[in-house]
Amino acid sequence: MSSSSTRESARAQLSVAGIVVGCIGCIVITASSVYTALKMGALPWPTIFTSITALVVLRALGKTSLNEANITQVIMSAGSMVAGGLAFTVPGIWMLGRADEVGVSALLAVALAGTLLGLVCTALIRRRFVDESDLEYPIGTAAAETLLASSAGGKTGRKLFGSMALAGIWCALRDLAGAIPTMIGALPIPGVSFALYNSPMLCSVGFLVGGTAVAVWFLGALLGNFGIIVGGTAAGLWDVASAQGIVSSLGMGLMMGSGLGVVARDILPKVVAALRGRANAGARGSSRSEKQQGSGRGSKARRATLAVGLGRADAGALGIITAAAALLVCFGIGLSPLACLVVVALAFVTTIMSAQSVGQTGIDPMEIFGLIVLLAIAALGESNQVKLFFVAAVVAIACGLAGDVMSDFKTGAIIGTDPRALWRGQAIGALLGCVVSVVVMTALMHAYGADAFGPGKQFVAAQASVVATMVSGIPSVPAFALGLVGGIALYCLGVPSMMLGLGIYLPFYMSLTAALGALVKFAYDRIAGRRAGCCDRPASDPAAGTVDGPETTHEESGIIVASGILGGESIVGVLIALASVASGLLG
Repeated sequence: MSSSSTRESARAQLSVAGIVVGCIGCIVITASSVYTALKMGALPWPTIFTSITALVVLRALGKTSLNEANITQVIMSAGSMVAGGLAFTVPGIWMLGRADEVGVSALLAVALAGTLLGLVCTALIRRRFVDESDLEYPIGTAAAETLLASSAGGKTGRKLFGSMALAGIWCALRDLAGAIPTMIGALPIPGVSFALYNSPMLCSVGFLVGGTAVAVWFLGALLGNFGIIVGGTAAGLWDVASAQGIVSSLGMGLMMGSGLGVVARDILPKVVAALRGRANAGARGSSRSEKQQGSGRGSKARRATLAVGLGRADAGALGIITAAAALLVCFGIGLSPLACLVVVALAFVTTIMSAQSVGQTGIDPMEIFGLIVLLAIAALGESNQVKLFFVAAVVAIACGLAGDVMSDFKTGAIIGTDPRALWRGQAIGALLGCVVSVVVMTALMHAYGADAFGPGKQFVAAQASVVATMVSGIPSVPAFALGLVGGIALYCLGVPSMMLGLGIYLPFYMSLTAALGALVKFAYDRIAGRRAGCCDRPASDPAAGTVDGPETTHEESGIIVASGILGGESIVGVLIALASVASGLLG
């Protein structure tokens, strides 16, 4: 294929229609992601949801290209990771009572700095971590399979948008009209928030995560609430307040230890192997001067075409973007030049860690990577709490975006999307997401007040609470240390210690509701599997498909409905908050 035809292909994939649809979707998905991350203490990947939505909308407009749909969903989903990076860190400032020190301009500088660093890093590492590695990127692979296999029209579209509408109505009845209760079956257990949270969205989180991960999550909830709080208090080992401090510290330690376990098990061995490989290659090359010269020319060529096929102009542009991010960190946040350089350098390191983690597990502990850099900056002498939160936010955004971008690159590699067009789509969505996420977070804070954020409150903001605790002081240092060591050990043994720590840390009603969603998935899979076994048709049978294309499997249908429920409640929740802000301003 000639270079001109390649450029035409890239332009066709990044179309005007795709950009418009993607930007509209980005606004909605980013806003709902802020709400979901704050409300649930988690942010499920939106990639499957946006892939289906992009296909449905573009096909309604007469577009049939899978690559165009892929880039459209990339634009839609990019802002959600920016939202996650902010939501997992910044609300901790409000929890410490310093909300008046956080302005919109500072938040925007933080979001832009993290976004620019994330985009640069992913451009530089794409070839190594997608084309030249055997990382699976389960989310990206699932998105590719969805795009390839799903008709994304007819029944699929009705399932998606119908479930969104039902969840939105449910949310409005609960939060706006007060017609249905927020909590069901609450029991007065000292220190334990025992109830079933009336949230289809949280049930959907449990449904989408499902299986072993939710089982470990719920095990952590039982251990923390009924083992340590109820059991330990009944045994006279501590009082309820002390038990709650132990539980929160242990949960934080496990989550942070899991992030460090990613480094110990998944990152360091590969770094060591890569360094040894380079050393061996250098030793072999030194004995062959001609090949060494050829290798030098080859390495220059490889560097010139690094990642997305970078030329000199592209490399220069990435350098300018990096400098802009560094200036935002230095002047927008107010860090010293040395601290700024450390943040930029460690952002590159942690985004590589993020790409490795997402590639292997589909999990991106972005706030843990932010905490690691926060502690490094604190060790340099920075004591201003707000600045330390901003450092964590910059790194969390960069790592979150890196995980999303690398998964999307994997999708593109499977279905043949042009990587340059895909990266540009990511840049469009991420930059738009910066503005949307800052506006929505500010609106939520003004609508509900700083006191609405924290464990057991309206917006649990679990990850931000972890950061706040690390900055202000750990309730039980021994429990935290035990969790830290245990988190590393369990992760290295293959146990999802992040989910265990999340269960210990979160209020029990959230874990119970997520477990109910996982039980629904288990029952749904069993029933659907039996029906499929009774109604199997030969692949050649014309009745096996529909006029819209191949019939979706029961797994795909479950994902579609659960994604629609999650999106519907979170979108309506944001609209209610925005309406509250507007009414307050008008009043």
